[in-house]
Amino acid sequence: MIDENGDALGVLSNFEAKKLAQEKGLDLIEISPNSNPPVCRISDYGKFNYERQKKEKEAKKNQVVMTVKEVRFNPNTDTHDIEFKTKHLYNFLMEGHKVKAYVMFKGRMITHPEFGRKLMDDIVNKLSEVGKLEAPPKMEGKQLIAYFMPDKAKIAAINKFRQREAKLIAKENAMEAGQTAPKDADVNEEVKNDASQQEEKLTSDNNSEGNIENA
Repeated sequence: MIDENGDALGVLSNFEAKKLAQEKGLDLIEISPNSNPPVCRISDYGKFNYERQKKEKEAKKNQVVMTVKEVRFNPNTDTHDIEFKTKHLYNFLMEGHKVKAYVMFKGRMITHPEFGRKLMDDIVNKLSEVGKLEAPPKMEGKQLIAYFMPDKAKIAAINKFRQREAKLIAKENAMEAGQTAPKDADVNEEVKNDASQQEEKLTSDNNSEGNIENA
């Protein structure tokens, strides 16, 4: 038995628990019916129910929804398309989605399943950087299917590396910008020096003209 303040009151009979709740003007709420003995709490049921619903909504809000993304291949798919489609699967896994890759055998292609299996082996190898097979690839009708789950540890390592690389590039760009772009103080000093040199030149030219006239 737990009171409204969260303090344990020990084991009470059903009659004693109800009487105590009535004396406090509160409700007797069963919160753990499967335990032995069952655990009850004295509380305001309206408040208790509100808090429970609030916690459930918060849990749903923070729950990661995983969707299955599908990409289809053919045994005769050219290299460019294979790379393009595999990159999509790679990005889906990086985003935290479960993916389904399947090779579709059409017509007489089913007589040469080894081509499809070789293609699937290549896909598995490329996706191993960010995902892991849920189960070995298997044939279902005319499809060779494989499901992949995101490998959270590998994805976290890749994201960490990318963030560190981005910071390094940003730092290098900032250093280059600092070297190529002169500071305002330096610019002002250069302007002052140029003006001083110009005045000295004009003074020198005037003195030369005066000496020529006196000669």
